[in-house]
Amino acid sequence: MEVFEIFGFLGALLIGVVLGLIGGGGSILTVPILVYLLSVNPVTATAYSLFVVGASSLFGAYQNFKKGLVDVKTALVFAAPAFLSVYLTRRYLMPALPSELFTIGTFVVTKDLAIMVFFACIMLVAAIAMIRDQKGNPAVEEDEKPQYNYPMIILEGAVVGALTGIVGAGGGFLIIPALVLFAKLPMKKAVASSLLIIAIKSLFGFIGDVQTIAIDWIFLGSFTALSILGIFLGVYLSKYIPGHKLKKSFGWFVLLMAFYILYKELV
Repeated sequence: MEVFEIFGFLGALLIGVVLGLIGGGGSILTVPILVYLLSVNPVTATAYSLFVVGASSLFGAYQNFKKGLVDVKTALVFAAPAFLSVYLTRRYLMPALPSELFTIGTFVVTKDLAIMVFFACIMLVAAIAMIRDQKGNPAVEEDEKPQYNYPMIILEGAVVGALTGIVGAGGGFLIIPALVLFAKLPMKKAVASSLLIIAIKSLFGFIGDVQTIAIDWIFLGSFTALSILGIFLGVYLSKYIPGHKLKKSFGWFVLLMAFYILYKELV
């Protein structure tokens, strides 16, 4: 096994550890690890990422469900347009895109290049969301019943689903504010419910890939197993390490990773 492969599988463990420590964000590392350390094609990497993110989030959602933190009805209301959008994106939009999208002079913008640049832009947004203190979200009482703004929930779900379909990341940094603003969920329930939404839409999106991409199940299973193992480790470490402090530091790391991807792909 080459050095890059060793670091790649250690990266799978790191993804789970971050998810276990701060409850999100780790999945955004999946595609860069698969592409740059394990030499997986970007389109295939986004497909694999959907499975890793979906399986890991499903585990996290189950843990929160046992604690009574998951609002199943709200999650399903949001997930319905999201999983339809992500499935259609993976099943029809991604295969339909040509390998060479357009040219600027002698510079050829390929499908793989466009995916990685777009992914880097999403990483920039996610990094800023993690670095900033989320004081602008309105407080919601823990015992307040959900109040659904259905048009905005459907629109947000469809947009998040499409983004997930393109870049293979969970999009928790978009889902959680939407649940607080448009469903009036308290923050703890919003975070817990977002994991169920991410699991549903990611796994449905992956179904679209199974129909169009050859899947290396042994590799994908090994990578996912390490990520889930990392979640156990992260949950254990969270007893000793405050996750809210790590979140901002991790945000800076994601920011650097985004600039690295832009540099590597464009320069």
